[in-house]
Amino acid sequence: MALNIPGLVSLSVFFTLTLATGIWASWKSRKDQQNRNPTEMAMVGGRNIHVFIGLFTATATWVGGAYINSTAEIVYLPSKGLLWVQAPVGFALSLVVGGFFFVNPMRSKNYVTVMDPLQETYGNMMGTLLFIPPLLGEVFWFAAILASLGATMRVILDIGGSLAITISACTVILYTLLGGLYSVAYTDVIQMAFITLSLWICIPFALVNSATESIYYTATHQSYQDPWIGKIEKQYLGRWLDDFFYLVLGSIPWQTYFQRVLSAASTGQARLISYLSGLGCFAMAVPSVLIGAVAASTDWNQTSYGLPSPFERGESAMILPLVLQHLCPAYISITGLGAIAAAAMSSADSALLSTGSMFAHNIYRKILRKKASETEVLWAMRTSMVVFGAGAAGLAFYSSSVYDLWFLSGELVYALLFPQLCCALFAPSTNTYGSAAGFLVGLLLRLLAGEPALSIPPVIRYPACSLLNGTYSQLFPFKTFTVLLTLGTILAVSRLAKALFQNNLLPRSWDVCNITGRTAILIPLQHRSLLSLMIYLNPSQINKEAFCSSKENI
Repeated sequence: MALNIPGLVSLSVFFTLTLATGIWASWKSRKDQQNRNPTEMAMVGGRNIHVFIGLFTATATWVGGAYINSTAEIVYLPSKGLLWVQAPVGFALSLVVGGFFFVNPMRSKNYVTVMDPLQETYGNMMGTLLFIPPLLGEVFWFAAILASLGATMRVILDIGGSLAITISACTVILYTLLGGLYSVAYTDVIQMAFITLSLWICIPFALVNSATESIYYTATHQSYQDPWIGKIEKQYLGRWLDDFFYLVLGSIPWQTYFQRVLSAASTGQARLISYLSGLGCFAMAVPSVLIGAVAASTDWNQTSYGLPSPFERGESAMILPLVLQHLCPAYISITGLGAIAAAAMSSADSALLSTGSMFAHNIYRKILRKKASETEVLWAMRTSMVVFGAGAAGLAFYSSSVYDLWFLSGELVYALLFPQLCCALFAPSTNTYGSAAGFLVGLLLRLLAGEPALSIPPVIRYPACSLLNGTYSQLFPFKTFTVLLTLGTILAVSRLAKALFQNNLLPRSWDVCNITGRTAILIPLQHRSLLSLMIYLNPSQINKEAFCSSKENI
């Protein structure tokens, strides 16, 4: 296959347009940041993002390259089908649940990142530990997106995947560095327009191709493979429910989501953005579903692809670009490539901005350099984005393992971060001891359940654990079970620790996390009379509670 020159030119125009939009947005953000906090402008857009822009950027965050590619793949797979396509409904419900329950408590205290309530409730050091799973998740996600884009360009344009990965990473890093959330939000508008128009332009050509049978017939009748509507067998119902709850609840505790709702001008607008973007995510899955159905209804022997089929060659993950290339005219498939590139970049820039924001705000400002200026924090954010972006681009060359690592880290965010966030927002009486115990329990339970994709055998074999082709598969909803145990551990250990210290069943000197509110101020006896006089003369300047609690230490 020769180099696709028209496709390369088209893609170059798209990248140039995206970069120009990002640069213009960075100029706009500088113009609007007069009398505003520069780091807040970069991280949450000065909390002044328009509802229309917010809707586009929130939808584009979820509708990434993996979203449109995997939706088509699952519909096409003979063992799955439409009934196993959970992401559209799962993400839509996730955004509705987030808007209904989480937006108000997050905005009421003007939080900047999802880590703020965790650090406020459990302390900076525990917050640092909880920062690790989402950091790994965002970096692996960025790498998986770049790897997917590189593989797509290799199929349609016949160019090296490494070149596509490098160009994409540099473009995303550059415009995200320049304008922060403003650049990400405004480029998301361009990218969403590309995704919508490009895919819908390609679908009619794929549907009427002579090699494709009616998708209405093949939905329920076997033709070239099993019906693409799919079925859920009884023994897999537990896994189906587990994956569904993982998508609905596990998609909430991510900075990419809260960065959007925290950037709106008001709580009402933030909720509106969350609800409408849920509908947008659901609607954007329709083109991918149709493409997957077309692939399942195609006699590949009548196309330039030939036999064996993509499923038999192990290329099901590339079914969307394969349909565009072999069932659409060349000039149409080029527009479809623009959709895939746009979808990839719309999620990649969000992941990059999220990692930079959390590191600069929650680690650098609150732990490493508590007296850092706003300019210094901003540069720490930019530096971290370059480092994380470069690391993700390097990992992207190991596409299959990176995707598996992202999937595992995403499950860790579900098991570890979601219960912690719920407790921090809705059960503020929980404390650091409960948080640490919950983290340990959730981490151990998830890792001991194993991960077939990474060849990690299960130590804990839950009910209905089956052995297939030498690999154990957990059919029990263990991910959601782990979340519930983590949540219960946080609540129980927090209450137990508080009772032990308050009732002096454990010495208060052992309370290293200071959940009882004791002070370390020692007041010599000779100064007590003077301190009493000072309290009498100027009580507003003296902490009486500190004085009273110090009696036990004198």
